Amino acid sequence: MSEVLKLFLDRIETPIGEMLLASDTARKVRALDWNDYEPRMSTLLDRYYGKGGYSLEPAQNTHALREAMGRYFAGEVNAIDEIPTEATGTTFQRSVWNELRNIPVGTSISYGTLAKRIERPKAVRAVGLANGSNPIGLIVPCHRVIGANGSLTGYGGGLERKKWLLDHERMHAKGASLFAA
Repeated sequence: MSEVLKLFLDRIETPIGEMLLASDTARKVRALDWNDYEPRMSTLLDRYYGKGGYSLEPAQNTHALREAMGRYFAGEVNAIDEIPTEATGTTFQRSVWNELRNIPVGTSISYGTLAKRIERPKAVRAVGLANGSNPIGLIVPCHRVIGANGSLTGYGGGLERKKWLLDHERMHAKGASLFAA
Protein backbone atom coordinates (compact mmCIF):
# COMPACT_ATOMS: atom_id res chain seq x y z
CA MET A 1 0.00 0.00 0.00
CA SER A 2 1.37 3.39 -0.95
CA GLU A 3 1.89 6.15 1.56
CA VAL A 4 -0.81 8.81 1.93
CA LEU A 5 0.36 12.33 1.08
CA LYS A 6 -0.13 14.56 4.12
CA LEU A 7 -1.44 18.02 3.21
CA PHE A 8 -2.21 21.02 5.39
CA LEU A 9 -5.10 23.31 4.46
CA ASP A 10 -4.93 26.97 5.41
CA ARG A 11 -7.84 29.34 4.82
CA ILE A 12 -6.68 32.90 4.17
CA GLU A 13 -8.85 36.00 3.88
CA THR A 14 -7.99 38.10 0.81
CA PRO A 15 -9.54 41.17 -0.84
CA ILE A 16 -11.23 38.83 -3.35
CA GLY A 17 -12.49 36.13 -1.01
CA GLU A 18 -11.26 33.32 1.17
CA MET A 19 -8.31 31.47 -0.36
CA LEU A 20 -7.67 27.78 0.27
CA LEU A 21 -4.00 26.87 0.32
CA ALA A 22 -2.88 23.22 0.61
CA SER A 23 0.80 22.53 1.27
CA ASP A 24 2.82 19.41 2.03
CA THR A 25 5.35 18.56 4.71
CA ALA A 26 8.18 19.68 2.39
CA ARG A 27 6.69 23.23 2.43
CA LYS A 28 5.50 23.07 -1.17
CA VAL A 29 2.07 24.27 -2.24
CA ARG A 30 0.09 21.45 -3.87
CA ALA A 31 -3.24 23.23 -4.41
CA LEU A 32 -4.70 26.72 -4.25
CA ASP A 33 -8.30 27.67 -4.85
CA TRP A 34 -11.09 29.84 -3.50
CA ASN A 35 -13.68 28.95 -0.87
CA ASP A 36 -16.53 29.14 -3.39
CA TYR A 37 -14.63 26.67 -5.61
CA GLU A 38 -13.67 24.18 -2.89
CA PRO A 39 -15.33 21.24 -4.73
CA ARG A 40 -13.11 22.00 -7.75
CA MET A 41 -10.00 21.83 -5.55
CA SER A 42 -11.14 18.49 -4.13
CA THR A 43 -11.75 17.17 -7.65
CA LEU A 44 -8.26 18.20 -8.76
CA LEU A 45 -6.62 16.70 -5.65
CA ASP A 46 -8.54 13.45 -6.24
CA ARG A 47 -7.48 13.45 -9.90
CA TYR A 48 -3.79 13.98 -9.21
CA TYR A 49 -3.32 12.03 -5.96
CA GLY A 50 -6.25 9.60 -6.01
CA LYS A 51 -9.20 9.39 -3.64
CA GLY A 52 -7.69 8.36 -0.34
CA GLY A 53 -4.19 9.12 -1.64
CA TYR A 54 -3.89 12.23 0.49
CA SER A 55 -5.07 13.61 3.80
CA LEU A 56 -6.09 17.23 4.27
CA GLU A 57 -5.65 18.61 7.77
CA PRO A 58 -6.75 22.09 8.85
CA ALA A 59 -3.75 24.30 9.64
CA GLN A 60 -2.85 27.95 9.92
CA ASN A 61 0.13 29.72 8.42
CA THR A 62 1.82 26.57 7.26
CA HIS A 63 5.41 27.33 6.35
CA ALA A 64 4.81 31.12 6.50
CA LEU A 65 2.79 30.97 3.29
CA ARG A 66 0.19 33.28 4.79
CA GLU A 67 2.78 36.06 5.04
CA ALA A 68 3.89 35.64 1.42
CA MET A 69 0.28 35.76 0.22
CA GLY A 70 -0.37 38.79 2.43
CA ARG A 71 2.58 40.59 0.84
CA TYR A 72 1.25 39.76 -2.63
CA PHE A 73 -2.19 41.20 -1.85
CA ALA A 74 -0.59 44.26 -0.19
CA GLY A 75 1.14 45.11 -3.47
CA GLU A 76 4.42 43.18 -3.33
CA VAL A 77 3.26 41.17 -6.34
CA ASN A 78 6.54 39.31 -6.81
CA ALA A 79 6.13 37.68 -3.38
CA ILE A 80 4.47 34.65 -5.01
CA ASP A 81 7.58 33.96 -7.10
CA GLU A 82 9.43 32.65 -4.04
CA ILE A 83 6.73 30.15 -3.05
CA PRO A 84 7.74 26.56 -3.88
CA THR A 85 5.14 24.36 -5.58
CA GLU A 86 4.74 20.72 -6.47
CA ALA A 87 2.14 19.51 -8.93
CA THR A 88 1.44 16.07 -10.27
CA GLY A 89 0.14 15.90 -13.81
CA THR A 90 1.13 14.67 -17.23
CA THR A 91 4.46 15.67 -18.71
CA PHE A 92 2.60 18.04 -21.05
CA GLN A 93 0.60 19.63 -18.22
CA ARG A 94 3.73 20.16 -16.15
CA SER A 95 5.48 21.81 -19.12
CA VAL A 96 2.56 24.26 -19.41
CA TRP A 97 2.49 24.90 -15.65
CA ASN A 98 6.27 25.42 -15.51
CA GLU A 99 6.06 27.95 -18.34
CA LEU A 100 3.25 29.83 -16.57
CA ARG A 101 5.72 30.72 -13.83
CA ASN A 102 7.90 32.40 -16.48
CA ILE A 103 5.23 34.95 -17.44
CA PRO A 104 6.40 38.19 -15.86
CA VAL A 105 4.14 39.67 -13.22
CA GLY A 106 2.04 42.50 -14.59
CA THR A 107 1.90 41.01 -18.09
CA SER A 108 -0.27 38.52 -19.92
CA ILE A 109 0.12 36.25 -22.94
CA SER A 110 -2.23 34.38 -25.24
CA TYR A 111 -2.78 30.63 -25.28
CA GLY A 112 -1.09 30.56 -28.70
CA THR A 113 1.99 32.30 -27.35
CA LEU A 114 2.09 29.87 -24.43
CA ALA A 115 1.87 26.94 -26.87
CA LYS A 116 4.81 28.37 -28.85
CA ARG A 117 6.84 28.87 -25.67
CA ILE A 118 6.60 25.16 -24.85
CA GLU A 119 7.47 24.35 -28.48
CA ARG A 120 4.01 22.94 -29.26
CA PRO A 121 2.56 25.74 -31.45
CA LYS A 122 -0.36 23.65 -32.73
CA ALA A 123 -1.41 22.51 -29.25
CA VAL A 124 -3.34 25.67 -28.36
CA ARG A 125 -6.46 23.78 -27.19
CA ALA A 126 -4.39 21.32 -25.17
CA VAL A 127 -2.57 24.25 -23.59
CA GLY A 128 -5.95 25.73 -22.66
CA LEU A 129 -7.06 22.44 -21.08
CA ALA A 130 -3.78 22.12 -19.15
CA ASN A 131 -4.11 25.73 -18.01
CA GLY A 132 -7.63 24.99 -16.77
CA SER A 133 -6.39 21.92 -14.88
CA ASN A 134 -3.75 23.85 -12.97
CA PRO A 135 -4.25 22.93 -9.29
CA ILE A 136 -2.16 25.85 -8.01
CA GLY A 137 -3.85 28.90 -9.51
CA LEU A 138 -2.41 32.34 -8.71
CA ILE A 139 1.03 31.06 -7.61
CA VAL A 140 1.26 29.17 -10.90
CA PRO A 141 -0.23 32.20 -12.66
CA CYS A 142 -2.76 30.77 -15.10
CA HIS A 143 -4.69 34.04 -14.72
CA ARG A 144 -2.01 35.70 -16.87
CA VAL A 145 -3.18 33.81 -19.97
CA ILE A 146 -5.81 35.61 -22.04
CA GLY A 147 -7.46 35.28 -25.44
CA ALA A 148 -5.51 36.16 -28.60
CA ASN A 149 -7.71 39.24 -29.02
CA GLY A 150 -6.93 40.43 -25.48
CA SER A 151 -10.22 39.21 -24.01
CA LEU A 152 -10.42 37.61 -20.61
CA THR A 153 -11.16 33.93 -20.95
CA GLY A 154 -11.87 31.23 -18.39
CA TYR A 155 -10.36 31.22 -14.94
CA GLY A 156 -11.10 28.57 -12.32
CA GLY A 157 -11.71 31.26 -9.70
CA GLY A 158 -14.10 33.25 -11.91
CA LEU A 159 -13.53 36.04 -14.42
CA GLU A 160 -14.07 38.80 -11.84
CA ARG A 161 -11.14 37.45 -9.82
CA LYS A 162 -9.00 37.09 -12.94
CA LYS A 163 -9.64 40.73 -13.84
CA TRP A 164 -8.88 41.84 -10.26
CA LEU A 165 -5.61 39.84 -10.19
CA LEU A 166 -4.44 41.20 -13.54
CA ASP A 167 -5.33 44.79 -12.57
CA HIS A 168 -3.64 44.36 -9.17
CA GLU A 169 -0.44 43.03 -10.74
CA ARG A 170 -0.33 45.71 -13.43
CA MET A 171 -0.84 48.42 -10.84
CA HIS A 172 2.01 47.19 -8.63
CA ALA A 173 4.50 45.63 -11.07
CA LYS A 174 7.47 47.64 -12.17
CA GLY A 175 7.55 48.10 -15.95
CA ALA A 176 4.36 46.09 -16.55
CA SER A 177 2.84 45.94 -20.00
CA LEU A 178 -0.28 44.29 -21.32
CA PHE A 179 1.47 41.57 -23.33
CA ALA A 180 4.74 39.78 -22.65
CA ALA A 181 7.03 39.01 -25.56
